[in-house]
Amino acid sequence: MRRLVSAALALSGAFLSPAVAQQPQRSECLAMANAAPRAMPVTFRQTAAAAEVEITYAGHSTYFIDTPGGLRIATDYSGAYQVGRLPDVVTMNRAHGTHYSLFPDKRIPHVLHGWGEDGKPAIVSERIGDTFIRNVTTDIRRYFGDDSGTNMIRDGNSIFIFEVAGLCIGHLGHLHHKLDDSHFAQIGRLDIVMVPIDGTYTMSLDGVSEITKRLRASVVLPMHRFATPLDEFMRLIGQQFEIDRRSERSFRITRDALPTTPTVIILDGV
Repeated sequence: MRRLVSAALALSGAFLSPAVAQQPQRSECLAMANAAPRAMPVTFRQTAAAAEVEITYAGHSTYFIDTPGGLRIATDYSGAYQVGRLPDVVTMNRAHGTHYSLFPDKRIPHVLHGWGEDGKPAIVSERIGDTFIRNVTTDIRRYFGDDSGTNMIRDGNSIFIFEVAGLCIGHLGHLHHKLDDSHFAQIGRLDIVMVPIDGTYTMSLDGVSEITKRLRASVVLPMHRFATPLDEFMRLIGQQFEIDRRSERSFRITRDALPTTPTVIILDGV
């Protein structure tokens, strides 16, 4: 009887429409954000063991994320900042040449663009190895005028979110404007967030500090660190954040080891 039921289910699945058959993978970070207080999805209870994720600051806005399953991810990858072996997955944002490359090393199997083609937004929602990767698009400034009457390129940037080992890790990309409620709803819960703090090329320190406070991730990793006094960023985000300066460019973390007080970790690098 069980074999007959399994066969029937398999047969019915074969006739599902493409829209149903290709539903995007489920985000556990969104499930956690929308759950009742203290609730945790069952799959998170199973994966929240002491599986370590290693994060390395390579430079500018490039962080390397090494997962327990051996996957290596690089954010805003241009090829200019390389630490250790080549990544398996790279994400890119097309704001400046330092944030993307149209000719990445051909040995990199997964290249994820934060911008779409023909004016359409990029849609990333896929599981690669032990990591679920998705994106939330935002607009970027136009550096040269056109006939559109606006200086913004719609959906030109992506906030990438990496869900691995029970951690929700977000990279804000080349963020140029404040986020509205719909953005925060799409982002959901973040345990670790990579934030641009240059105050000029991306957005004002006032604006990015407000976003940082609202996200209230356990760990804040600054990027775009040039020309910005860190003390000013710390003053704006408030006393509820601690600061942890380190002489290393890498650290390992598990979900259980997240700091109880939101902490800005400053890794060695440029």
